[in-house]
Amino acid sequence: MLKYHISALFAFLLVQVTFSQSEKIIRGKVVQEQFALAKVEVANFNSKETTITSASGQFSILVKKGDELVFISKNHIIKKIVMDQNTLDKNNLLIQLVLKPEELEEVLITTMPSIQLDLDSPYEQEKLSELAIKKASRAPKIIGVNNGTIENGMNFMRIGGLLFGLFAKEKEKVKKKTPPIPFTALAKSSCDQKFYTETLKLKPDEIELFLQFCDADPKSKTLLESSTVLSIMDFLMSKHLEFKKL
Repeated sequence: MLKYHISALFAFLLVQVTFSQSEKIIRGKVVQEQFALAKVEVANFNSKETTITSASGQFSILVKKGDELVFISKNHIIKKIVMDQNTLDKNNLLIQLVLKPEELEEVLITTMPSIQLDLDSPYEQEKLSELAIKKASRAPKIIGVNNGTIENGMNFMRIGGLLFGLFAKEKEKVKKKTPPIPFTALAKSSCDQKFYTETLKLKPDEIELFLQFCDADPKSKTLLESSTVLSIMDFLMSKHLEFKKL
C-alpha cells in the first residue's frame, strides 16, 4: 500500500514538473514608437486569460508555446503574435502598435462647377443664372465706389438671350413648311366617291389601287405643289384610260 502511494505521488510531481515546463509567465512592454501605452488589453487567445498594461506599458501573462497573444487598443490597430520558442526564450517582449488611420473629413468644394448647357434647357439656364448671382453677391464691395453693377439685380444679358431665343424659335416655326400630304389623300378630298364609281366607272375595291397607280406618276408631285379641283380631275381621267389598259 505504501508503495502504491509513493508511485502516485511521484506521478503527480512528474505532471506538475512537465506542466511548469510547458507554461511560463512572459513579460513585455507595449509602445507606440517610443511612447509607452497604458490600458492596452493583452489576451491569450487560447487560454482566454487577459491582463491590462500598466501606466508604463508593462504587462505579464501566462503563456505556452503555440499560444496566440492579442493586443487590443481603441485607437490602435489590433496586433497578434504567436508564442514560438524564440519568443518564449526572450521573455522581454517589445510590442509596437500602430495608430488607426484617421478618416478623411469631407471637403467642401466652393469653386464654380463647369456646366455644359443645353441651349434648349430653361432649367439649366436658370440654375446658371442663380449661380452667377450668388457669386456676384460674394464679391467684395468697396463702399462709396460705384462699379456699375446692381446688387442682386436682374441678369439682362440672360433675359435678352432668352427673348432672342424665343423670337428665333418663332421665326423658325414660320419657316418650317407643312409636310405635303400624299397624293392619294389629296385626290380623295378633291373628288367624292361618285366621281370614281360613276364617272371613272371604277369598282369600290379598285379605287385605292388606282390612286396608287396615279401616285407613281411624277406629274402627281407637281399637283401637290399647285393644283385645282379641275386639274386634279383632268389628271385622274387621263390616268384612268391608262389604268384600264393594264
